[in-house]
Amino acid sequence: MKANLGLGGARFLSWGTFLAAFHRHIKISLGRARWLTPVILALWEAEEDGLPDLRSSRLAWATREHNFQQPQGMLLLRCQLKPAPPQKVSCRFCSVMGKLQSKLKHSTYKHSRPEEIIEERIQTKAFQEYSPAHMDTVFVVAALNSDLCVSGGKDKTVVAYNWKTGNVVKRFKGHEHEITKVSCIPKSSQFFSASRDRMVMMWDLHNTSQPRQQLCGHSMVVTGLAVSPDSSQLCTGSRDNTLLLWDVVTGQTVERASVSRNVVTHLCWVPREPYILQTSEDKTLRLWDSRGLQVAHMFPAKQHIQTYCEVSMDGHKCISCSNGFGGEGCEATLWDLRQTRNRICEYRGHFQTVSSCVFLPRALALMPLIATSSHDCKVKIWNQDTGACLFTLSLDGSGPLTSLAVGDAISLLCASFNRGIHLLRVDHSRGLELQEVAAF
Repeated sequence: MKANLGLGGARFLSWGTFLAAFHRHIKISLGRARWLTPVILALWEAEEDGLPDLRSSRLAWATREHNFQQPQGMLLLRCQLKPAPPQKVSCRFCSVMGKLQSKLKHSTYKHSRPEEIIEERIQTKAFQEYSPAHMDTVFVVAALNSDLCVSGGKDKTVVAYNWKTGNVVKRFKGHEHEITKVSCIPKSSQFFSASRDRMVMMWDLHNTSQPRQQLCGHSMVVTGLAVSPDSSQLCTGSRDNTLLLWDVVTGQTVERASVSRNVVTHLCWVPREPYILQTSEDKTLRLWDSRGLQVAHMFPAKQHIQTYCEVSMDGHKCISCSNGFGGEGCEATLWDLRQTRNRICEYRGHFQTVSSCVFLPRALALMPLIATSSHDCKVKIWNQDTGACLFTLSLDGSGPLTSLAVGDAISLLCASFNRGIHLLRVDHSRGLELQEVAAF
């Protein structure tokens, strides 16, 4: 006998088919009644506008009833069964449904990994929407001082922005293609930008919107910029496998080095040292001596492309990031820059490419912390010593996160594909938390 309930024009399975499927899910052993696996039936085939007609219902259990939030596109059938003696129950399906509900309904949830439990917070509080710095994807952001940041992106524009007041200070135009990197001269109003147009330009916040210098020396897109601690030299790297060392005052090339297959992804100058740290698509991390621009040390190769690097303020440690997908790769690695130059710790928990990493100011916590941003839309804070993830902020709708910078003692700036730049603040009122307070 075939039953058609006629809900919204939907056709239902025959009762014979339903009962056969239901009995296959019931297992009863002698002397005790086992927990019955719930049955969810997709009982319709949409006929009108492709939309099923949903009806309120719930599951009835042998010993007790549980109310579930009804997922879209599913109909839960109420089944009344003969009562059985109370038993200790377990339900794998209940666990799966619980996870599904938490993702659909709640803003905070936990997921387990072999070594830890990580709490994730999805942004739910209201935050300020400042006037946008860019009209398209932002690829890089860097702090110029405690109030201002500079950023660049797909709109070919470099923007100086006051992230405390939410105002654009100045826009700089001169590149013909999208901006790939920016680097600021310490304690100065000057900064550099690199682009896919193979050019490096020097800008001054207090001068006109025209570049002070234009440096041309690479044959492919420039993907690395690093200013020396004394601000006298600039190192640039490119996908053409070369590094160039420039005199900042004259704009002339001082040194040139090339290594086969060394596709540069990022450069960082070690504080108070003549050394430059460089990540590459050949999965290695190199330490260059600027005195002659020679490779001083090559760290053990990783399994994935190294996308970014950062050096601690004391110059003793550095972090590198890996690309990846589905949790394979997607880690940050802490290295010792002193005599041993060994790998110290790895930070695993992202599920897509880790695009940026920073050492957080020691004033934020009693323990040393680092932060990472990823293409999985998440910013994570880690215990630098143990590798434990202390907090995860999910910036839903932002798209891949592309760059991370320390704004001040309690603030981070995070660039994204879809929502510009996020202003994040570390909050200690309820333990260590990271909150989004503005976007621009």
